[in-house]
Amino acid sequence: MDSKHVMIAVDGSDNSMRAVEYTAAILGSHDGFMVRLVHIERLPDRDIFADEAAWKASCEEYAENMRSFLADSHKKLVDSGLPEDAVTELYVPSCNRPTPAKDAIRCSQGASISQEILRTVEDGGYGTIVLGRRGLSKAEEFLFGSVSSKIVHHVRGCTVWVVS
Repeated sequence: MDSKHVMIAVDGSDNSMRAVEYTAAILGSHDGFMVRLVHIERLPDRDIFADEAAWKASCEEYAENMRSFLADSHKKLVDSGLPEDAVTELYVPSCNRPTPAKDAIRCSQGASISQEILRTVEDGGYGTIVLGRRGLSKAEEFLFGSVSSKIVHHVRGCTVWVVS
């Protein structure tokens, strides 16, 4: 795995934007890096909506917001000095989304986000993973785990940057 082949896993949170900004600050002035922004779609549960139409609207709004977040993140990385063609985006839609994603390479099977990220790392040959630390208390992290914690414990053959 090539350490200059970097994947930033984003979820739209402030911490994931900090991960993007940190990566931009560290890599922006260096040559030879390829950066891929990756988002694994996790849709809201259908059960919390009054009807199918409200759920579909919420799912589409979520996707639109995440695509905007990816575009903003892409711009930050390019503005930091990374070449435009060195920054790419991968939006992995849920296989259970109400409307099919037209440009999807694959879809998320609904496994855990950490498993989907690890699958993406393996498929893409990334040597470095960057992610934001979720704002969990120590007790919550112990009980429920966190994506960053699971990645750190299960990834093999690459470096992980966890940004808070």
